[in-house]
Amino acid sequence: MTTSPTAPVAGSLPPAPDAKIAMGWMHTARFLTTAAQLHHLPPIHVPEIAFVGRSNAGKSTCINTLTQQKQLAFASKRPGRTQHINLFSLGKHGVTDAVLADLPGYGYAKVSRSDKLRWQQVMVNYLVSRPGLTGIVLLCDPRLGLTELDEALLEVLRPRVEEGLKFLIVLTKADKLTRSEQARVLSITRLNAAGGDVMMFSALKKQGVDEVAQLLWQWAHPVQPGAPAALPADGPATASATSDALEDSQQN
Repeated sequence: MTTSPTAPVAGSLPPAPDAKIAMGWMHTARFLTTAAQLHHLPPIHVPEIAFVGRSNAGKSTCINTLTQQKQLAFASKRPGRTQHINLFSLGKHGVTDAVLADLPGYGYAKVSRSDKLRWQQVMVNYLVSRPGLTGIVLLCDPRLGLTELDEALLEVLRPRVEEGLKFLIVLTKADKLTRSEQARVLSITRLNAAGGDVMMFSALKKQGVDEVAQLLWQWAHPVQPGAPAALPADGPATASATSDALEDSQQN
């Protein structure tokens, strides 16, 4: 993998590119590596964007739809059983300019308590301490709204979001709602988004696909301080405390 020597300095977002540019960039996604523990992940020196959400929230479907690849992200037939962090690199012509991280789903009741504890500890450690983490995409089923587990996760993320971490809530399965229901859920979720963006998304109807891809492209290509915006030619909470918050929220 070819990467820049240092991660880009956080700056303001550049103008959104044409949807074709953003979608073409997403289509370059390819598998990089997988790890069951945080210390097994390689150091990354380009923007890293993590996807996280409850099991059955549509995370794998969202990633596969954005990247236009049917099986890039693996959806287990037994929800909650995917135990690894999977990394995918993005960039054309052999150059990696961003990485997507697919985190294990959380909240599935039929997973043993010990597995829940172990997986959530890995996830929390990743979210509060992963160097180079640029943005988080939280996947939620709008029919359920933000659950207690999602709200606990928001508390984990809040310190890093306040420090400049990009954050987006993607409300999946939008085709299951009427337009008026979508508007209501969007309004409610924005009030609880901890300063992040909120977008509706439907893999079936392709709703929100271009918009999410454009935002992720912007996250991965920030404007450098003092540099003009241009399109390309082509302190956190402790892991133990936040893990306890998640555990308290998911007792059966």
